[in-house]
Amino acid sequence: MKNVGIKSLTIDTTHSSVGFVVRHMVISKVRGQFGAFKGTIAYDPARVERSTVEVEIDAASIDTREPKRDAHLRSADFFDVEQFPTIAFHSTSVRRTKDDTLEITGDLTMRGVTREVTLVADELGGGKDPWGNDRLAWSARVQVNRKDWGLNWNQLLEAGGVLVSDKIDIELEIQAL
Repeated sequence: MKNVGIKSLTIDTTHSSVGFVVRHMVISKVRGQFGAFKGTIAYDPARVERSTVEVEIDAASIDTREPKRDAHLRSADFFDVEQFPTIAFHSTSVRRTKDDTLEITGDLTMRGVTREVTLVADELGGGKDPWGNDRLAWSARVQVNRKDWGLNWNQLLEAGGVLVSDKIDIELEIQAL
């Protein structure tokens, strides 16, 4: 591959998504997303270890298609958006694991707590859009334990189990230009 150097990219939020999936009552999944976020990617396709990712999410933009649940998620029981309005990710390393797969390790900060996570990202390719902009895309995922960031609220169920799973699957579809 020709070394083209580092590309400075901005996440196209109109063609990207930051979502999550959590088990509800042990038996089903609830999906949600954050509607407001921004980020930059410094990407070197020839030497991915030189690449970096920075993302900032507006925690209050959470949307699970249920206004009462969203209000609860914004409260001090979960994200406490009045005290902690943003969720941030800052990469610390990027490495190639397969021809089209990367591991992006970095610091994820929620509720004032920072923990290291490693996302698995599939490189989806790129191309020029109709306006001449170069675009690249990735699909990334990581599973986290929400309690590691102090999102501890839960309720025991009469039949056993809990209302909200501790494990959260974070799913990202990122297009950048």
